[in-house]
Amino acid sequence: MPAGQTVLITGASRGIGAAAARVFAAAGANVALLARSRDDIEALAREIDAMKDAGEALALACDVADHKAVTQAVESVLARFGRLDILIANAGVIGPIASLAEADADAWGRGIDINLKGVFHAIRAALPPMLAAGRGTVLTISSGAAHAPLEGWSQYCAAKAGALMLTASVDAELRERGIRAMALSPGTVATDMQREIRASGVNRVSRLDWSDHVPPEWPARALLWMCSAASDPYIGQEISLRDPEIRRRAGLA
Repeated sequence: MPAGQTVLITGASRGIGAAAARVFAAAGANVALLARSRDDIEALAREIDAMKDAGEALALACDVADHKAVTQAVESVLARFGRLDILIANAGVIGPIASLAEADADAWGRGIDINLKGVFHAIRAALPPMLAAGRGTVLTISSGAAHAPLEGWSQYCAAKAGALMLTASVDAELRERGIRAMALSPGTVATDMQREIRASGVNRVSRLDWSDHVPPEWPARALLWMCSAASDPYIGQEISLRDPEIRRRAGLA
């Protein structure tokens, strides 16, 4: 378990990222919070620092689409905590929700910059200190959208498929050098992204009832479990919270 370890979480200002920050800090890890919204992550860092017996929090305003900014953030993490053990590449956007024939090209490209290139930037920046230490865990957030097209989601589907292949590439290249890489497909989660999806009215996901979505704490707790030796049989794989066996193993009812 990550007590005393350092975890870097992208997209930490809300949703799964913020929930993961709280869960990992409560487990004794130091958490580096990356997001574009400085005010939100600074407020979360203060909340974590006020938690009893929790790890420390470091808020770093950062756009994952900017490789240099991500690299500088990792340098700040190492300067503060002296180590980087776990990366949770969580930052993501759903938009633009639009048909291919009508999608704004700049918005589509911006989505790829965050959802795909942002995952690469985080992995690329995190790997050198992990490899120097001879160990590290790289966790990405996958989706059913990585496997099947959904109307209006061409950017999100393409990016998630690419991010899943990036995760597999980390495993193929670096498992023997001590790097554990896995992807978590959480299903639909009760976050602001789901509110945006619902408001769009596009495809079947927008018509799901709010009660169909799992709370952000579920994937957060699953990510914590994925950092333990109990998850070693799943290294290199995408695991799904829709799987009852995974939920059982991760301690989720």
